[in-house]
Amino acid sequence: MSELHLLSTEQLITGLQDKQFSSLELTEHYIKRIDALDSKINSFITHTSETARAQAQAADEMRAQGDKRRLLGVPMAHKDIFCTQGVLTTCGSKMLHNFVSPYNATIVSNIDKAGMISLGKLNMDEFAMGSDNSSSYYGTVQNPWDLERVPGGSSGGSAAAVAAGFVPVATGSDTGGSIRQPASFCGLTGIKPTYGRVSRFGMIAYASSLDQAGSMGRSAKDCAYLLQPMIGHDPRDATSIKHDMPDYVQDLNDAEAAAGDKPFAGLRIGVAKEYFSKGLDAEVETTVRAALKKYEELGATIVEVNITDPDITLATYYMLAPAEASSNLSRFDGVRFGYRCENPTDLIDLYTRSRSEGFGPEVQRRILTGTYALSAGYFDAYYTKAQKIRRLIVKDFEDAFANCDVIASPTAPTAAYKLAEDLDPATMYLGDVYTIGVNLAGLPALSQPVGLTSEGLPVGLQLIGQYWQESKLLATAHLFQQHTDHHLQHSTIAKETV
Repeated sequence: MSELHLLSTEQLITGLQDKQFSSLELTEHYIKRIDALDSKINSFITHTSETARAQAQAADEMRAQGDKRRLLGVPMAHKDIFCTQGVLTTCGSKMLHNFVSPYNATIVSNIDKAGMISLGKLNMDEFAMGSDNSSSYYGTVQNPWDLERVPGGSSGGSAAAVAAGFVPVATGSDTGGSIRQPASFCGLTGIKPTYGRVSRFGMIAYASSLDQAGSMGRSAKDCAYLLQPMIGHDPRDATSIKHDMPDYVQDLNDAEAAAGDKPFAGLRIGVAKEYFSKGLDAEVETTVRAALKKYEELGATIVEVNITDPDITLATYYMLAPAEASSNLSRFDGVRFGYRCENPTDLIDLYTRSRSEGFGPEVQRRILTGTYALSAGYFDAYYTKAQKIRRLIVKDFEDAFANCDVIASPTAPTAAYKLAEDLDPATMYLGDVYTIGVNLAGLPALSQPVGLTSEGLPVGLQLIGQYWQESKLLATAHLFQQHTDHHLQHSTIAKETV
């Protein structure tokens, strides 16, 4: 019982069904770990332990009465970007330090309906703007593999909580790599679905044409279990798209049953030289190429493809995302909800001081950048041009997929780096150089662990798929994980018992 947190989601489901332990016992196990160890990690902003205990007790009663929902009674936690009724929803910002949401995000409601137990809200870069979880008003999150290093961002709290064994799975959001990059840094699997696959209703917006919710776990199958209740059309989200509703877990089981000695026979993996250019750490490159060699040994064919130069993609992203942010965050003005400055002298003073005091430096930097790009004298030169380049990025992916089934790359150019107070923002932005093209194109992509550096730090391999092909991505990672043990490695904190 002391190592329940090391079990996979599927093993937890089996244990609950076979009455090896109850949901209440399982929930208490995770709460005990969080209470004892999260002071080292700082992964949670809000704990909902009492509510979780009540939900777990109710889940046990429903299971005893014949309730067959497969996720019934399984614990999880939400990134603090998703509105949760009656619970603090901060987005990692002083601006929302007192905002208790009056409603649930659609994915929160859907996961509740699946019977899962929420243990709380997870730390994140402020308004999802960051790549190392250092911009949170609630403090930096530490990487469970090395407490002196960052967990990645913006879903750093989600990644750290799973890697530390505080929850088996967690939700995240991905605007430019915010699920995949922290998954890489923390030795996890994390998936960003096709844009429109998961409702954005109740997810506090950063850049509306790029934001997408997804799931994080130790394995592809963990991700599949959590992603399943998240998907589906939502009429409350204008960007939600009606599409087929796959059963991701069943698709993985079918792929595994059909796999032979060469499970990837016929699979063409596209590799672009643009993803292996300057700035890529030598150990990361070696580890990723070794994983690609393993895919080849298991039957895959590696083909060369071309994609847009990542430097161009990076510049395009950091023009469009801040522009959308400057518009989306204009609603936080000190009038209706959230932080309000003390004793404003007039309306302009209220706006100016509420926003200056409520937003952190990184958020202010991106708002100002975006406002500049949208201003009358620069709109065509910057924003319009970036939108045109975005279309070319989409075209490059379309051309690449004419020659391959999935595209592989490093998830991030380095392993987790040490937190530095004087880190240049541009250096941090380069951490997303391999992931942001996916968001600009709206494609699905995942990161899977494929090894450790000489310092014992995880390295992630990114797999990019065609639209709506989350099942193919998950199956590709899952079959790889049936022949390797990278996803079974545990962080320093996960190995601690309490």
